[in-house]
Amino acid sequence: MKQNKGFKYLFKNIGLLTLGQFGTKLLSFFLVPLYTFVLTTEEYGTYDLLYTTVSLLIPILTMNIADAALRFPLDKDTDNHQTVSISIIYVIKSAVIVIVLTGICCLLDLIPIINEYGVYLVLLFIVHAFSTVLVNLSRGLERVKEVAISGIICSGVMIGLNILFLLPMKMGLDGYFIASIIGSLVQCVYLFIANHINKFCSFRIISKTTEKDMVEYSKPLIINNISWWISSASDRYIVTWLCGLSVNGIYSVGYKIPSILNIFQTIFNQAWTLSAVQDYDPEDKNGFFSKMYSMYNFGMVTVCSGLIICARALAHVMYSKNFFSAWQYVPFLLIATLFGALSGYLGGVFAAVKDSKAFAKSSTIGAIVNLILNVILIIAIGAIGAAISTGISYVVTWILRFKHVKNYIKMDINIVRDVVTYIILIIQTIILFIMNDSLFMYGIEIVLLCVLVFCYRVEVKMIINKIIRKGKRV
Repeated sequence: MKQNKGFKYLFKNIGLLTLGQFGTKLLSFFLVPLYTFVLTTEEYGTYDLLYTTVSLLIPILTMNIADAALRFPLDKDTDNHQTVSISIIYVIKSAVIVIVLTGICCLLDLIPIINEYGVYLVLLFIVHAFSTVLVNLSRGLERVKEVAISGIICSGVMIGLNILFLLPMKMGLDGYFIASIIGSLVQCVYLFIANHINKFCSFRIISKTTEKDMVEYSKPLIINNISWWISSASDRYIVTWLCGLSVNGIYSVGYKIPSILNIFQTIFNQAWTLSAVQDYDPEDKNGFFSKMYSMYNFGMVTVCSGLIICARALAHVMYSKNFFSAWQYVPFLLIATLFGALSGYLGGVFAAVKDSKAFAKSSTIGAIVNLILNVILIIAIGAIGAAISTGISYVVTWILRFKHVKNYIKMDINIVRDVVTYIILIIQTIILFIMNDSLFMYGIEIVLLCVLVFCYRVEVKMIINKIIRKGKRV
């Protein structure tokens, strides 16, 4: 009975988050041809570099308070007035720091790209820092519906403005920046109003105990987030350094096809953290954690396999001629996304027991591996070395978390079967590189996909039975 309740709660949240993100994210994905047609490889590389910089600065300068903003409201004895107020104070402080640092950089002419785009850097930081905290607060307060609606509004505004600014108004890179900033700003305004955040704010009386507890929880996660950033984003800096902005633009576009897989893992992991805290059971007596891991793994591996098969064909449709070579990065980035997703699932257990140090340790080791391999492989084989090192670093993180999670929960996982399917993904990638487009090549790839699905026949049967039972009830 408890297992069914756990599934119901999880799938309810997945449904709401899917409603809020899937359609708009997918529409954004199909706008990639517009971006690659209007923007040059260097312009796209510039935007990606600034956006990546913002994603690094947010957890550092805010003390990563967003993670505490998610986790603390899930405890029933938490004073949400304190949680909300402390979170917003830390974001405001970080915004002031960014403004000052950017101003100093511009006055001293330290970094050319900041001289030209410093205003966009500051605005991107402010709106994304606030949106991250407000989204996490909403999830922690279990107002997932509001998160879903805000996602629809944000993406809709961003997409509409991108089309307006890039086509009729021909604003180029400036238009791309402005659309992104306004989209996130609208999301912040909606969440602030819909969740009545003003009623939770009480800046006069801040509990030092609550603030200390939140910071103690979030501090190790600063290292975790920096490490994730190194594994997923530092390669853009090294590619820019060793290969140039233009190559970084092409490499960044390579992430667009894996973003399909990333949509699934983002939606699931956002819902999963809430379920992991609510339904945590060290013995996993009802098998909820084990079954969800197996089905999640099956779904991610299957979609990953299908996207590897379609990588070159999708590149023909999505990328303009100057960006077409980005297809070669796609299989490795897909595999990286897969293992990042599985690591995120296991991270839900660490969130349930508030072991933020376990996050940090595994992510840090993965990041170190990524940095070392990035330099070695990019020098040796170019930007594709960055994609390979990213994939390897996520595999390392997953292995470390898989071993450590056994300290907290007993999960019945068929690891041998899973490793076989991961090897199949690598074989599919090799085939894609050594064979030209042909019916024979796609035939081999599809056969391997069928073998992969057969390996998960138990999960397939479980899903089919659930669908049949639900159909009979209707």
